Amino acid sequence: MVDDAAEVPVPDLPVTWRPRNMRIVGYGLAAVIMATMVALAVVLPADWRLADRLGLVALGLVGVGVMHLLARPRLTATETRVTVVNSIRTHVLEWPEIVDARMPVGEPWPSLDLTDGSTLAVMGVQSNDGDLARANLAQFQALLRHRGEAQEPPRPA
Repeated sequence: MVDDAAEVPVPDLPVTWRPRNMRIVGYGLAAVIMATMVALAVVLPADWRLADRLGLVALGLVGVGVMHLLARPRLTATETRVTVVNSIRTHVLEWPEIVDARMPVGEPWPSLDLTDGSTLAVMGVQSNDGDLARANLAQFQALLRHRGEAQEPPRPA
């Protein structure tokens, strides 16, 4: 998606990237879900007991929790490591563990190629954010080039 990431200035560390659209939708829906369930619990007919009303509010809290899982992804880079927070799991990587970051056209988020041959999805940058996603990925790629390479081992004398 970004070819000339070398021209992008390296951001100051620490830096955190979060998806804009998914956070707006996720937390916006969480507020609507909770407000709806509380309103339903208040306006229900009198023959509904307190436990029923509390059950509706609890169901709203479950919905808020699910929306939080969708809105929480982020990518954080510090001097020594990269933290990838996806919906459920958090991965902490050292800079030299990351070989490349790429987001082919049509993919919903970038993936990191790791030194062990595996890949890791980075939901903290999402392609539906358009230019923001491209800029965030370019910044991360610039940091990766700047920080990601391991030190050369000393040569024997």
